[in-house]
Amino acid sequence: MKTEWAEQLIVHHSAFSISTKMIRIIRSTDKAALARLEQARKASLADAERVAAKILADVRRRGDRALVRYARKLDGVDVRKTGFEVSRKEIEAAHREVPRGFVSALRAAARNIRASARRQLPRAWRTSNGMGVRIGQIVRPLERVACYVPGGRFPLPSTVLMSVIPAQVAGVKEIVITSPRPAPAVLVAADILGVRRIFRLGGAQAIAAFAFGTESVPRADKIVGPGNRFVAAAKQLVAGECGIDFVAGPSELVVVGSRGNARWIAADLVAQAEHDLDAVAIFVTSSRSLALRVQRAARKLLYELVLPVAERALARQGAIILTRDLEEAFRIVNRLAPEHLMLLDDAAPLLGRIESAGSIFLGGYSAVAAGDYASGTNHILPTGGAARLRGGLSAADFVKGISIQQLNRRGLSRLRRAIVTLATTEGLKAHAYSVDTRFKL
Repeated sequence: MKTEWAEQLIVHHSAFSISTKMIRIIRSTDKAALARLEQARKASLADAERVAAKILADVRRRGDRALVRYARKLDGVDVRKTGFEVSRKEIEAAHREVPRGFVSALRAAARNIRASARRQLPRAWRTSNGMGVRIGQIVRPLERVACYVPGGRFPLPSTVLMSVIPAQVAGVKEIVITSPRPAPAVLVAADILGVRRIFRLGGAQAIAAFAFGTESVPRADKIVGPGNRFVAAAKQLVAGECGIDFVAGPSELVVVGSRGNARWIAADLVAQAEHDLDAVAIFVTSSRSLALRVQRAARKLLYELVLPVAERALARQGAIILTRDLEEAFRIVNRLAPEHLMLLDDAAPLLGRIESAGSIFLGGYSAVAAGDYASGTNHILPTGGAARLRGGLSAADFVKGISIQQLNRRGLSRLRRAIVTLATTEGLKAHAYSVDTRFKL
């Protein structure tokens, strides 16, 4: 009979020689394997930036003519015939193509997302020190936002909900959607939310169009939403003159814990891996027994569901990291700062140890797919360790907090010495004078 450790023919000290149909188990002591795993999460945008930069410059210079060319060449769409925007007739036809129950599912998800977004808005406030100084903040929405919805293998109406609803809650005056080949489900989702302008533009050229504006495409204050590496590169390049949410790389999930249902854990890992070949799915555990059971369950699930993309993603970037204990597991998680983090029932009580993650799921029943669709939290999240710097998209991303202040003579008098001293120290004489002059006859 095989012992548990003998079964681990799949435990490798160099974890990244690719094996089909198998998520790899590596030890936490294998620093080289961990480093390679961490590097695999980083989206390399160098090549994509060179391509995106040329497209951006072309669209900035030639406007609609460049968009027509790229739409035909890169997306296979002749916008001279179809028009840049989706027609009302096409949207009405889309309603007849979506499955029964789709609209009611959209509405249920939308209610939860909207309720969550309302809690995210910063508030206007004012306060006074009682001595002639009043300060505060007013909150104003952005004028126009473009929501990018990918047009890849899967239609993504959920991304419509996640990007549009927070903007609506924030009070954005005009919200448009852009997608290279918007699927019927995407069109219906946009229509249900009341979005009236849907553009059939994708890739770096769509980012350029909304960052700079063209004859037919309005310039946006901000562009949000996920996309491929060319979209990510373009967003990074226009960030200096157009607002963006963040530069997103491959989607990722880290599951942590030593007690749980192996099939459920495997299901979440496989679900993450089915996004694309670059998706990252990692299970961190101190239980060798559970590691082996999850590995076998994942292999079986891939066979049952016939998911070649998920199979390859798990073989390339997937891993089960075997740690000495949960303490070490949490140190690894905080270093990874993952997009999605699931804490199993034994790990959930230690939530306070987590420093960085895009979105956290507590306990076995908190399937990551709930956050992807309908629990109310946003699924547009930072990846590649960017969760160290910020959380996911929220209603707060669509407003400006503008500070205000009001001082009377007494209030300015009390601050006069501090202001003049600091201004003089910095060598800004006119700043000091602008205060002093108010007290001279």
